[in-house]
Amino acid sequence: MNRALENQYVLRKLAVVTVAMFGFGYALVPMYRAICEYTGINVLALAEQAVPGMRAAPTNTQIDTTRLITVEFDANSRGPWAFHPAQRFLQIHPGEVVTVLYEFQNTQNRRMSAQAIPSYAPQQAAAHFNKLECFCFQQYTLDAGEKKSWPVVFVVDPKLSADVKTITLSYTFFEVGAKTPAAPTALQVPSAPAAVNLLRNAARAA
Repeated sequence: MNRALENQYVLRKLAVVTVAMFGFGYALVPMYRAICEYTGINVLALAEQAVPGMRAAPTNTQIDTTRLITVEFDANSRGPWAFHPAQRFLQIHPGEVVTVLYEFQNTQNRRMSAQAIPSYAPQQAAAHFNKLECFCFQQYTLDAGEKKSWPVVFVVDPKLSADVKTITLSYTFFEVGAKTPAAPTALQVPSAPAAVNLLRNAARAA
């Protein structure tokens, strides 16, 4: 009998705890919202309050709108294929996320695997040119005549020196596993004894 009463007591306590936890979870959202609005942490909640029914898009506060940098895009290909940027240059703000496209076509009559290597000018811009997505991260295999457009997503660090007004991003596209030309054959120089014999023979013939 005592054990039955103890079991009922435990079940009642569990039921109370369950109800309390459910009520706390239900009240947690409005409590969190009220705290965030009071402290100003939740910027989106404040924006919704200013314009009812509309959600403000988050803004990138790292963009330096006081500066403009010209980014030039270049392409070099080692092989009989077409490779070029969709646009030659852009003017961007430091801290702005930018997307550009590079277009490629395998003009050969065979399948080809290739990869691109980037370079920057001036050299000091390389440390501040951050690529978030780039086709140069991996190799690609294209069938004969196949065309592709690949994106480059990048952001220029606002810490870049203010003296830099123009950055050139250049890619060199080369075939992976391509045959390399043989090294030139070195000229054979005769040894000293052989040279003496050649001179003697030449003197006798004269």
